[in-house]
Amino acid sequence: MLAGCTSGADGGSGGGLDIGGVQGTPGAAGLRDPFFPKLGNGGYDVSHYALDLRYDPKAGRLDATAMITARATQDLSAFNLDLAGLTVDSASVDDSPAAVNRAGNELTLRPRDDIDKGEVFRTKVTYSGVPETITDADGSREGWLRTADGALALGQPAGSMAWFPGNHHPSDKAAYDITLTVPAGTQGVANGVRTSERTANGRTTTVWHVAEPMASYLATVGIGRYETKLSATPAGLPVLTAADPTVAAKSAPLLKRIPELIAWQEENFGPYPFSAAGAVVERTGDAGYALETQTRPVLPLDAFTPEILAHELAHQWFGNSVTPETWQDIWLSEGFAVYAEWLYAEDFEDVPARESFEAAFAVDSNWAFPPAEPPAAENLFDPPVYQRGAMVVHKIRERVGDETFHEILAGWPATHRHGNASTADFTAYVEDVAGEDLDDVWDVWLYGDGKPAQPD
Repeated sequence: MLAGCTSGADGGSGGGLDIGGVQGTPGAAGLRDPFFPKLGNGGYDVSHYALDLRYDPKAGRLDATAMITARATQDLSAFNLDLAGLTVDSASVDDSPAAVNRAGNELTLRPRDDIDKGEVFRTKVTYSGVPETITDADGSREGWLRTADGALALGQPAGSMAWFPGNHHPSDKAAYDITLTVPAGTQGVANGVRTSERTANGRTTTVWHVAEPMASYLATVGIGRYETKLSATPAGLPVLTAADPTVAAKSAPLLKRIPELIAWQEENFGPYPFSAAGAVVERTGDAGYALETQTRPVLPLDAFTPEILAHELAHQWFGNSVTPETWQDIWLSEGFAVYAEWLYAEDFEDVPARESFEAAFAVDSNWAFPPAEPPAAENLFDPPVYQRGAMVVHKIRERVGDETFHEILAGWPATHRHGNASTADFTAYVEDVAGEDLDDVWDVWLYGDGKPAQPD
């Protein structure tokens, strides 16, 4: 990370600017998330990111421009963007140079004139450097991951700030256009629909469009040599898959099942919420985990199994379309995704979900803390969030019956489609659909300390 500096010291524009009279106040440098209080920024809401990324795999260098369209939610004299490590070369707001200050991962922009509440404004940031790989509190690696033939960008929970400036909290979702320029013979893969691809002067440029709102941690970029395939679901949804050539043959049979699996999940969860689908399969070791990156989950070969693929595809409804309000609500994503694994076992392997529930109940590590109350940031992806979260879902099913449960299973992502939701939103929704109080379920399974004597 760079130490605090002015824009002049950081190569940015704005040194010595004549800043006009301002009536507003600076937006907050952080949204006070329970686990990441400095993540995200106050005072504005982003509607669109246009990212133009030019990457040299040999040097590991990124030269990029971000155009950010946002609406002010207060009168602004200045506002912040989250950005880790990279050097800001210039910045402007509505085509006028902006003063830039840097303090760690906080980039503060002061426009020439104040921005009125409700005003839509466009911020352009040109930046460059070697993107960082970030090690999280739990030891996992995210951000910009170098691979043998390129790079892989993964952003949960905060790594997206390693490759573009923005409002990097899940509560501020936006549409995206991502342009990738890489050496010819190498491909760039990202979220959404590929709208164009061209090769000229030894460089290949692809453009990807994400029409639906996306949290920044779900944005991804894969750069390397890929074998890509196009197909479609029975409903006509385009499916694009990409596999590293060294794992393409092994991954091909399961990749071909994606249209079938999405059709099956639509029967359970309702209409697929996005305009594209697919997956990216990387070599074992390129990433230490699978991630539900929007429309195109990323899975290393050692995690590419039917159950895990069902998990990551289910996230398109639970986590991606309905995104946690804060990181404390992450069990809403992971609990349902694990339950999708249990449904897969039930429907494809004749293993009732009750058996999966009982197996999870017997594992002591699943009882370290309540799924809705992880004790610290390093515990956000621990077993209770996943397995005990799925147990909560199953207890709802047993309490309300299969008919009402399936109404909840499809109705919850429909009610909060493309939005954010909290644990309180979920419990209120379930009780409203069920027509009864479920405090006994919440008290024991969602918030209870310790393991019940019996699974009930």
